[in-house]
Amino acid sequence: MESCPSVKNILLLDSEGKRVAVKYYTDDWPVLSSKLAFEKSVFVKTQKANSGAEAEIVMFDGHIVVYKFIQDLHFFVTGGDEENELILASVLQGFTDAVDLILRNNVEKRTALENLDLILLCLDEIVDGG
Repeated sequence: MESCPSVKNILLLDSEGKRVAVKYYTDDWPVLSSKLAFEKSVFVKTQKANSGAEAEIVMFDGHIVVYKFIQDLHFFVTGGDEENELILASVLQGFTDAVDLILRNNVEKRTALENLDLILLCLDEIVDGG
């Protein structure tokens, strides 16, 4: 077990479960098809939840997934089953707050796609190599 907490991926999906911005930090999903299957599975598992202002936590496929929905965007942070949920929730909160600032309180898919370069830069700055 590493002493430093690690994030396996950060996902930003739309209301249909399609990618808006994603970043994987481990090789747990080595090919694109496995990444897409994981994203779809996580989306389907959490789709019926009413995640509002607070982050929700679910154990899924041997991973801890912390998620939050804002408008038509679904934010997910995944860690290993031994990770601290509070750390993952802090990463999620930092990412959602940053996106909220980048999009000037207009968090929706259209504005996210218009500012995708800034969101991807944000992903690179929040987590350093996992």
